[in-house]
Amino acid sequence: MYQKLKYTLAVCLLLTSIVANAQVTVQSPYSKFGVGNIKGSLLPQYRAMGGISTAVYKPGFFNSINIQNPASYAGINATTLDIGLSVNSTELKNSTQTENSFNATLSHIALAFPVSKKSALSFGILPYSELGYNFKNTVKVGTTTANTKTVDYKYNGEGGLTKAYLGYGVQFGDHFRVGANAEYLFGNLSENRSTEYVDDPGSINSRMQVKNSVGGVSFSYGAQYDFRLDNKTLLVLGYSGSSSSKINLKNSQVVTQYFNDATGSEQTALDTLLLVENSPTNLKLPLIHNFGISIQRDNKWMVGADYRMGKWSNLSINNVNQGLQDTYGFSVGGQYTPDVTAINGYFKRVDYRLGFQYDKTYIQMNQQDIKQMAVTFGVGLPLASYSRGAFYRMNLSAELGKRGTVSNGLLQEKYLNIHLGFTLNDSSWFQRFRFD
Repeated sequence: MYQKLKYTLAVCLLLTSIVANAQVTVQSPYSKFGVGNIKGSLLPQYRAMGGISTAVYKPGFFNSINIQNPASYAGINATTLDIGLSVNSTELKNSTQTENSFNATLSHIALAFPVSKKSALSFGILPYSELGYNFKNTVKVGTTTANTKTVDYKYNGEGGLTKAYLGYGVQFGDHFRVGANAEYLFGNLSENRSTEYVDDPGSINSRMQVKNSVGGVSFSYGAQYDFRLDNKTLLVLGYSGSSSSKINLKNSQVVTQYFNDATGSEQTALDTLLLVENSPTNLKLPLIHNFGISIQRDNKWMVGADYRMGKWSNLSINNVNQGLQDTYGFSVGGQYTPDVTAINGYFKRVDYRLGFQYDKTYIQMNQQDIKQMAVTFGVGLPLASYSRGAFYRMNLSAELGKRGTVSNGLLQEKYLNIHLGFTLNDSSWFQRFRFD
């Protein structure tokens, strides 16, 4: 058992380093707002069901780590390890142009193990947000035809935030569970904004470079209560949320002036107008609420729904409110397993998942709310086990969705997100056997 633990911890530490230092190559102009595109604390098996998780306790025979609601940890009765990766394909489109991008990265590492018959501990690392964009806006400035000039406003950014968490869930009595996660958010958000005069080499251009380095603690929490409708059917009510936390942040800013030569190539900076290095400040995160309900037939099927809301209008960076909107959204979904005990017929033991999600995001442009929706689906594939008390499963999910619209001069993103996770359940880690 100790060899297993040492080996697994070594692999987790290696993969954690890779995840924490992975270069985000997402291309999404909407990630310019706030702290980037919020990823959500969901493993592939939950994403396949539209993201339902708040009232999901034990959706099947197999143990699964539900980070979104730590109260669910109380149902974990075997050591559970989950490692995964994500692939993203995006089409950006306006009224005249279309652009495609592709990104692939390790997505999560999570480990959970029972502490007692009614409690469990979990820890891991996963992305919190992604920032990546590069675009320009060309305008004409001037009061007369003689002094009108063409100006390029260029915007680019990269980075993102990563979340490492440690959580505990416990059950009181036969029906009520509570849990909490302590979360450490860290990462860099780097953004540049340039003003360049086109076809005018004599003009002085300017650029502002801003880097926010984040590192601090926040908290999330949850509760669940279940009702037995009969000896095989369970109704679960759930709540989860994230606190309105102030995270430590170091802000750096540089404003420079420079020329472009006749070919458009940038020359050495002429002057530095502003220099701020690692000024201590904070990132204020919003209060978030999630409410859920689910009903399930033990080891057979489950359906559920979530409703969520967030006070993103309170988000501030470096003590500056970011001018975002409050959010709301909902998810519906479920899974079905034909026969979890089937000896013959592999596909009878497969989990089939389907879902839908809708969100009003925190972005508003041209007096129009930016909305997002997606259809989700996936499977949980049991894998062969070659050791006593160990079970393996591969979870595959896909999200096919869109955000925004091409009307009113806006931009639409169509995306396909594919998530792959490998899950291990092993009940022998903390048991001593007479023979082995």
